[in-house]
Amino acid sequence: MGDCIFCKIARGEIPCRRVYEDDEVLAFHDINPVAPVHFMLIPKLHLASLADVKDVHAALLGRMLLLVSRLAKEQGLDNGFRTVINTGKGGGQEVFHLHIHVIGGGNIPPMVRRG
Repeated sequence: MGDCIFCKIARGEIPCRRVYEDDEVLAFHDINPVAPVHFMLIPKLHLASLADVKDVHAALLGRMLLLVSRLAKEQGLDNGFRTVINTGKGGGQEVFHLHIHVIGGGNIPPMVRRG
């Protein structure tokens, strides 16, 4: 998709601080981190959200999830990390290109306040 900011990053048209890259995926640091370590993993293939994936994408999604753990450890997150996939406007998605946030380090607040 021509105007998608993550597609432009994947094509090298917009610079990023790369964590990892191969033919199918790219990981890069978030420009507005919410924790000491906050990077995103995206497929280079434009998929608007998790709601748009099909059976044909199973291997790609599996590779991405396997990479999350490895890259988190490489970024120093030996004590744990949070993964977040916002899906659709109602799910808080702001950039409509599938991406996995990997967040850790410091004191990460609970996802849901109970009370």
